[in-house]
Amino acid sequence: MPASPAAPRPNAVVAVLALAGIVVALMQTLVIPIIPELPKLLDASASDAAWAVTATLLASAVATPVVGRLGDMFGKRRMLLVSLVLLISGSAVCGLSDALVPMVVGRALQGLSAAVIPLGISIMRDELPAERLAGATAVMSASLGVGGALGLPAAALIADKLDWHMLFWLSGALGAVSLVLVLALVPESAVRTGGRFDLPGGIGMAAGLASLLLAISKGGDWGWSSGTVLGLFAAAVVILLVWGWWELRTPAPLVDLRTTARRQVLFTNLASIAIGFSMFAMSLVLPQLLQLPEATGYGLGRSLLTTGLVMAPSGLVMMAFAPVSAKVSKARGPKVTLMTGALIVAAGYGLNIVLMSEVWHLVLVSCVISAGIGFAYGAMPSLIMGAVPPSETAAANSLNTLMRSLGTSVASAIAGVILAQMTIDLGGFALPSENAFKVVMAIGAGAALLAFALASFVPRHRPAAPVTGPPATDGVATETASAH
Repeated sequence: MPASPAAPRPNAVVAVLALAGIVVALMQTLVIPIIPELPKLLDASASDAAWAVTATLLASAVATPVVGRLGDMFGKRRMLLVSLVLLISGSAVCGLSDALVPMVVGRALQGLSAAVIPLGISIMRDELPAERLAGATAVMSASLGVGGALGLPAAALIADKLDWHMLFWLSGALGAVSLVLVLALVPESAVRTGGRFDLPGGIGMAAGLASLLLAISKGGDWGWSSGTVLGLFAAAVVILLVWGWWELRTPAPLVDLRTTARRQVLFTNLASIAIGFSMFAMSLVLPQLLQLPEATGYGLGRSLLTTGLVMAPSGLVMMAFAPVSAKVSKARGPKVTLMTGALIVAAGYGLNIVLMSEVWHLVLVSCVISAGIGFAYGAMPSLIMGAVPPSETAAANSLNTLMRSLGTSVASAIAGVILAQMTIDLGGFALPSENAFKVVMAIGAGAALLAFALASFVPRHRPAAPVTGPPATDGVATETASAH
């Protein structure tokens, strides 16, 4: 790898890492505008074409904890660069694809870049001065939602006006810009654990997560009571139990389960699942309400591009509230910030149940929910980093990111079942009923309140301090014991 810059400039480091996070988040929403067209574009059945989405989900779930651990061991900047190269490669493969298999391969490669955000947060802890850390990590954490919100209108516009392959060439170009900027402006940290990679742990976690997420994401298509789905759930339980047994006994585990079991880390991660659920419920409900025909009595009959534009302000709100989240964390502690964010999200869903008949209603609701998500996502890295040694930062943040993703996957499955079961008939077509959307909103509010309750068990603490003192001469930092 090329030599890293000698003297980090905090503003440049934060801007570059946030850009990289937004680019990776954009990749998640890139295919949403063309999902209905994918079977025709790839000459495949609808269920087979759905693998273009499922492959990204599975690859990101597997890669996030593994790459985070590799970052702690061999260098966070190095693994960040590897992740961006995978994103560029996957984008190029998709840009050249006209068939299902290369598209799925390309989307899986894009999914392998998902660790960019937790790696970026971990680099910030190592490199930034104390007074910049909370605000910078809040912005980096919020970039996940920002990229998703801004990606939808941009992707809809490109898909509407240009060849659909341009979606992926744009993704690749943005990834290349991020790669160059990271090479030029982001330093490599000397905080590393070294040692050997836990290969059995990596394989076990990959197999267990893949089984679990495949069952969740495909349960609606294959049937929740089918032998395949039940077998996958059973396999996930058995594999993850064996994996946990191994991780507790190996001297250098992929995931330090004893650290993960600390009250602060455990309840932050549990709250992250619930917040991830709440965030994705909004992404599932609001676009459908905007696009359903007006003849339903509750649909607003808007185009995909208009829908994207309506959702875009939510991303800007999320980014705008990230520094506010940091100020609240500095004054009152990140526990209070996380609980406040959860209450705001719950209030947003409650508002949505009574305000859903006008476009401005949905703009307001999405902005309120996104403000809460900005608060919550901004607090999570501080809570995690305040309870783990600097040498485990990337692995711990990656696991937290995985917990959010698990929440979004569960939200997709549950909302999918509700919207498919509670329907009305319109011209011979079954469409989700108004009550179905209200039920999903109520569950989203309930998930946010659950996050509030879980966060209440987190001990009060001050935000994580950055790594201080000179790096160890052998490149491996001395681990600091947690105060908790």
